[in-house]
Amino acid sequence: MESSSKTTEGQAAGDRRPIAARNLGASAALADWLIRRRASPNGISAAGMVSGLMAGLALAGTWWWPDAARALFLAAAVFIQLRLLANLMDGMVAIGRGVASPVGELWNEVPDRVSDTATLLGLGIAAGSPAWGLAAALAAMATAYIRATGKSAGAPSDFRGPMAKQQRMALVTLVAILCVFVPRGWHPELALWALVAITALAALTALRRLHGTAHALRTRA
Repeated sequence: MESSSKTTEGQAAGDRRPIAARNLGASAALADWLIRRRASPNGISAAGMVSGLMAGLALAGTWWWPDAARALFLAAAVFIQLRLLANLMDGMVAIGRGVASPVGELWNEVPDRVSDTATLLGLGIAAGSPAWGLAAALAAMATAYIRATGKSAGAPSDFRGPMAKQQRMALVTLVAILCVFVPRGWHPELALWALVAITALAALTALRRLHGTAHALRTRA
């Protein structure tokens, strides 16, 4: 989710994850629709977390119920995109309504960590390797931890990649869609290679963010 999702527009302007979809007319129309209905940004965040959990369960289900694997991979891809849509909408609705929550930072971070962990662990089960799912989840958590720690220390939020949240979820979505069409025997291998890539590139992302944050804090001092 955007780090500004529970702040006012003035506070949010310089500290938001750069997302091209935010500028699309369809995104603005959906946000306006939610704003008119006084949707709760925290409620949207919660819906995104539920979608992340469902994506993880669908991915894990491909290993438990292989006969339904294709339908479950498709469901996982849809749930991942619903999670990302919620991540986009919570910030746009919060800014559009001009609302701020005293627990906004918790809703800002915790649902994303739950969603990432559930999705990547689910992909690990789909790959037949929960250990790689855990490794990918820990690497993803490290990228978010460094960003949040840097922000609390006074540095700008660092959303750089190469394996930030959007890239991680894009790769998992791509693998899920591929698995709808390729032979069933390929499913574990595709899932495993995705996890290896996420783990390695998220670790690189964490190091890049750590270096960038340290530089920003030294410059600020």
